[in-house]
Parts: sequence; C-alpha cells; structure tokens
Amino acid sequence: MTNNTLIQNGGSILLSDYAVKIADTDILDHTDIKPILLGLYGEVGGIMSTAKKLIRENIAYPRHKKEAEEEFGDTLWYLAALCRRLDIPLDELFCEATRPTSDFKMLGVANDLTRGGFAQVAVPILTDSPDATLFKLGRSAGALLEDTPKRTAIACFARDYLHALSAANLKFSDVVHGNLHKTRGAFLDPCQEDLIDFDADFGIEEQLPRKFQIRLNQRGSARSYLQWQGVFIGDPLTDNMSDRDGYRFHDVFHFAYAAILHWSPVTRALIKHKRKSIAAYDEEQDSGRAIVVEEGVTAWIFSRAKELHFFENQKKISLEMLKTIAEFVSGYEVEKCPLKLWEKAILEGYSVFRQIKDAEGGWIIGDRELRTIRYEAFESQK
Repeated sequence: MTNNTLIQNGGSILLSDYAVKIADTDILDHTDIKPILLGLYGEVGGIMSTAKKLIRENIAYPRHKKEAEEEFGDTLWYLAALCRRLDIPLDELFCEATRPTSDFKMLGVANDLTRGGFAQVAVPILTDSPDATLFKLGRSAGALLEDTPKRTAIACFARDYLHALSAANLKFSDVVHGNLHKTRGAFLDPCQEDLIDFDADFGIEEQLPRKFQIRLNQRGSARSYLQWQGVFIGDPLTDNMSDRDGYRFHDVFHFAYAAILHWSPVTRALIKHKRKSIAAYDEEQDSGRAIVVEEGVTAWIFSRAKELHFFENQKKISLEMLKTIAEFVSGYEVEKCPLKLWEKAILEGYSVFRQIKDAEGGWIIGDRELRTIRYEAFESQK
C-alpha cells in the first residue's frame, strides 16, 4: 500500500494524516482502553448488520451503502483510537496487515488507495463467502477483548477489516474521507474562515440580512405575528394542535438558521430576498421544495425537542439527531455546513424560543457576522 495514500475527488490523505486529524475528536480517557475495545466491538456488530444488507439488497436499497460506509468508518475511528493508546502508528499497522500472503496479492495497478503510476498495491483476495468473511471479522474483534491486545491480533483484525470492506464492495478511501468529514464536523468547533457564506456574491436585495431584529408578539387570539423593519411578514400562526406547545413561535428557528448557518429558504421567502438573478439558485435552493425541506426538518426537530424540555440545560445535540438532519438536507447548499454548526443553530435557536414562549413575545436579534441569535424583551427596545 504505497505511502498508505487515500484518494477521493482528486484530493489525497495519508493514513498517518487521518490518524492525526481524527485525534482531535477523541475525548475519551486516554488511560482507559476498555471503552475503546467495547466501542470497536459494538461497531463491528454494526458492520455485520449493514454490510449483510448491502450485499443482499444494495440494488433495491442504495441507502445501505451509506450506512455500511459509516459503520466501517466508525470502526476505523476506534481502531485508530486503540492504536493511539498503544503507540502503534496506524499506517504501519495497515502495512503489516496487507503483507502479501495467500489472501492478499500485489497488483501493478493503482486502486482506490493510491492514484497515478503503477504502484505496488496489496489488495484482498476473497476466498470465503461474504458471510464467512463477516464472521471472521467478528471473531478477530472478539480476540481483542483483553486488557492489552497484542499487536499481532490488532494487525489480524485490520486484515479482516479490509476483507470485509472488499466483500461489501466499498472503497477504503470513501470510508476514510466520510468518517473524517463526519467526526470533525460533529465534534470540533469550525473555523469561521472555513465556513461558507452562501449569498456573499449576490446583491444586498438577494442576501439574508447581515444583522436583523424581528419583532414577534402574540395577540389575544393566541396567534403570533412577525414584523421586520416595521412591516408585518408572513401569516399569523397558531400551534395548530390542542397541545399548546408554542409551535406558533417556531419561526425563531428559521431565523436561527439564517443567522448561524447563513441558510433559510423560509426566511428568504418571508422577506422576499430570493436569489432570482440566477435561475438555478431561485429554483433549486430558494423555492418550494427547499422550503418544504426546511419546514420538515424544523418540525421533526421540534417533536424531538418536546421530549427533551426544548433542550433546556443541554449543551449538546445527539449525533444521531444531527445525522438525521444531514439526511434531511442532503442535496441542498446547507449540507456543506458542519454538524457542529447545526448544533449551535439548534441550541441557540431553542434558547430564544424558550424565552419567547415564556414571555409570549419579544425581539429576535440575529447577527450573521458573529453567527449568533439572541432574545431581547420588548421593554429593552423602548
């Protein structure tokens, strides 16, 4: 495996670089190996389940491919964490795992682990059935469940991992890049300079406002009303159900997306700031279907939030929830935002929502430059 280089979309990453970049996401106790071994064993169970579905039904259910890639990626994360605690370089481990034997052969042609030229690359030779290959991975994972697993056992696991990957017809590069993108995006605070401003190149009349103050108040009819720059926008809203849960104030969340994610087709429609100068943006990013997606993900988050007291006293959003949100918005520009930014938008948005709900109104203050949203009581604006 020449230099252990992984390629995707024209970019490359060394396995040693992956190990370094992924280390920042490892917040577990570095002196305790047991959670890592249990985590790895659990992820292998996920591989066995999703890979089996992929092998059996990949044509009927293309989503299984993404799920399997994620399980392989999470397993690699734990393997890297194990190597980190035992001072085993990850790239050296895979070199050991892919030494030519009866079940690995050397090819004179590059595969997905390298690109360009005729590097000597070791690839698995599958002699077992897919089921047998997956069982072998499970057994080698079980062999690691001891106080300090031996390096030879870890290399054996890495070898069986690559066989299982090949049996599922997945690319190692896709798995590595996907895991790196997901974990860094979900667990590390993004650099402001790296975040995308989706409408910076458009005229001011087609941008979401850089700073805004939205007045949201409730009248005797229990309907909520929005005002921006002294003008009523949108329609008066009720909760639309017998449970007075405050959903009439849910526009707060759209404004949180606008301020923090720099994305909100709903807000663009409310203030008539769609990007109509470029037809593709107007049709694909700012209109009907995108608006439905935003409303849908907002309603889904709200249903989960009700079960969690609207995220009061919470500092994190579950990774499973963030991953579901990513599936909701796949195909739209906002998919380029890291999951950690979604977490910020949700937590800050619900902080404002709780205050609006308690006071039955107030000011929503958004700042796109700072990517923040906050609440002010009506009295503070006098």
